[in-house]
Amino acid sequence: MDVAHSPWRPPLIWRIALLLARAVVGLLARLEVTGDIPARLRGGPLILAANHISPFDPVVLAAACRARRVAPRIMATGGLFRAPVIGAAMRRAGHIRVDRGTSGVHRALDDAAAAVGGGAAILVYPEGRIGLDPGMWPERGKTGAARLALACGTPVIPVAQWGCHEVLPYQAPKGLLRGVARALVRRPTVRVHFGDPVDLADVTPGVPGAARRATDRIIDALTDTLAPLRPDEPDRPRHVDPGRPVDTSRPHRRRPAAG
Repeated sequence: MDVAHSPWRPPLIWRIALLLARAVVGLLARLEVTGDIPARLRGGPLILAANHISPFDPVVLAAACRARRVAPRIMATGGLFRAPVIGAAMRRAGHIRVDRGTSGVHRALDDAAAAVGGGAAILVYPEGRIGLDPGMWPERGKTGAARLALACGTPVIPVAQWGCHEVLPYQAPKGLLRGVARALVRRPTVRVHFGDPVDLADVTPGVPGAARRATDRIIDALTDTLAPLRPDEPDRPRHVDPGRPVDTSRPHRRRPAAG
């Protein structure tokens, strides 16, 4: 659908949180942000599709988005919204609750569509969870982000990140203090790259299989955007988190390049 949009104005609490995120990341890591969002897209509507590798991701992505002058509404797990203090802050900041594994999960897509219709940028994790691929490459994605993009005609920008797994362990808050102490001493490099918009022009909404084709294309773009951030770790990450499980049931098979 083609609708006139006015930019979504992030609430004060979210603007403050973006500044705090930059300070927290600066304390625990060396942040390198590359790539950009085209000026015509920065004000929204826009979908930012990020890989998910660590509980520290949201903080790093908030800091990176602050550096690129965009304040997205985050689609986040319902567990965060149920927390007494964090949940209230998430709601006041305008973020979108995703109750995975319940009958209410479809409401999140409706809420996201309404947010996009209101001119907002939305940050989504198309994998639907912290990825458990043994090489920490993007997994086969869920179709929600693609269905949102196709239904609303919204541009999708892949946002790849690498290094967050060296700050907080997978099982955080278990091991949180140890991870933070190690990061304070080592200050690992965390890289975030905003890639080129994903070309979905030839994917027709409503055609059988369209959402899956668009999803695979988004994950392809995420994989391509991530690769330059880990050139010396092509197969397995150097940093091994012993508490991180491995799941090989959702591998993403990169489609052959056209031509």
